[in-house]
Amino acid sequence: MKKVVHFGAGNIGRGFIGALFSQSGYHVTFVDIADEIISRLNEEKGYNVRTAEDQPTITEIHNVSGLNNMKQEEDVIKAIEEATYITTAIGPNILPHIAPLIAKGLQSRIHATNEKVYVIACENQISATDILKGHIFKKLDDAAASKMEGVVYFFNSAVDRIVPIQDNKNSLDVLVEPYYEWVVETTDDIPAVEGMTKVADLAPFIERKLFTVNTGHAVTAYFGYLDGKETIDQTLNDSAIYEKVKATIEETGAYLTKTYDLAEADHQKYIKKILGRFQNQHLHDDVTRVGRSPIRKLGAEDRLVKPLVEAKKLGLSYQNLASAIAACLLFDVQEDPESVELQKMIQEHGVPYVLKEVSHLDETDEAVKTIVEKYEGYKAEYRK
Repeated sequence: MKKVVHFGAGNIGRGFIGALFSQSGYHVTFVDIADEIISRLNEEKGYNVRTAEDQPTITEIHNVSGLNNMKQEEDVIKAIEEATYITTAIGPNILPHIAPLIAKGLQSRIHATNEKVYVIACENQISATDILKGHIFKKLDDAAASKMEGVVYFFNSAVDRIVPIQDNKNSLDVLVEPYYEWVVETTDDIPAVEGMTKVADLAPFIERKLFTVNTGHAVTAYFGYLDGKETIDQTLNDSAIYEKVKATIEETGAYLTKTYDLAEADHQKYIKKILGRFQNQHLHDDVTRVGRSPIRKLGAEDRLVKPLVEAKKLGLSYQNLASAIAACLLFDVQEDPESVELQKMIQEHGVPYVLKEVSHLDETDEAVKTIVEKYEGYKAEYRK
């Protein structure tokens, strides 16, 4: 049986990428540090994926097992030796931490076999696989790196599926939205995986996704948080917030259509589809979950700042993106470490400093002045 080693046994790993591999006839070895999940995978050897809709589809997932990378390093290395694919769904910030173990596994593998293996980081991050590859190669000597050429392949990808936080502590079953997209940048003839789409150039796909889905999701969360909403669907049922979110991703859309020569009518349909996905009341997705990690989301290459910078360069409107960034700066959730750190930075140094340090925006930039004005306006409005 074909095999895949997938790092990340959480809801996204089990409900999306791992499920697609299982449905395609692969044995999926999930690698994680969550003992309870790993134990359940080895005991139950399967779980169900349920779609969040009026008449849900339930898919039975089989041929799965688990390994704890903190306690079973040698077993993980052995699994990598035998895998056709190595994938991740763990969050971009964790990639540097798993890279050393993947490097060990690949180094062991090239001594054991010349069979090709494909590494794909399935993260909400532009060029996530390139980033992972960079961390892996830091752990390899020149001889090992050279020997991997023509044997180990690294492909960037774009992934899209909403998997909310859910109360499944006593079950491996996962609730997911019906829609999903997994696009991989390659024209090579690689082993088939159900649900994988291959493209020659990933840039239009990943930016369209990141700056429509991820931007829209985050903006909904931040405006929902300011307005005291609890869930994403509840937030978008507020017509005023709906229009704010729509206006924001229409600004990103203007940048995308101009940069990648996308048909405007088609992109408007895409925007409408995305907003409809966010309104799915079966997901009950918390605004605090979607809005978490605001420092990462304020990064220069991430969903809020990059489209603003690019729109400004092209002479396009960025006022709604500036409003979204201002709302993000007011995200104050004690359970989220990044939120706590962000508020501390603002309190100690001010908003322009944060935008310079985190977002790489010059304090004299007109966009910074606009963001600060909107921030002060929202602060006065919502923190009375």
